[in-house]
Amino acid sequence: MRQYHTKFNIETRGKGLYDLTHEVAGWLHACRPQVGLLTLFVRHTSASLLIQENADPDVRHDLESFLSRLVPENDPLYRHRQEGADDMPAHVRAALTQTHLSIPVEDGRMVLGTWQGIYLFEHRRAGQRREVVGHLLTD
Repeated sequence: MRQYHTKFNIETRGKGLYDLTHEVAGWLHACRPQVGLLTLFVRHTSASLLIQENADPDVRHDLESFLSRLVPENDPLYRHRQEGADDMPAHVRAALTQTHLSIPVEDGRMVLGTWQGIYLFEHRRAGQRREVVGHLLTD
């Protein structure tokens, strides 16, 4: 059993989905696995990871719009406001989504569907520097 480890650094420009698929695929190609399991983990409490539609950008826009309505800023319910009005909503959004993904690897490639891509979902308004850890377990 072999293991590989890397970090992907993503500079965001505020709320939205940032496609990581090609960066992850490039690293995976360099590892040359036949079969394995890829785990991705975002090291933040106000961002998340998604596998989502990669063909129509309206899907990404609609997801952001839906979460903005579901988890509004300035809700009087929130007590935690130390980093601004978008801080607690960002934590709630991250709690409702995922901080890690597990993706099977076959013939050296991620086993993603035709229209699936890997995204970092930024939940803060201001640009951030995010880190996603990649771990590959292979035979």
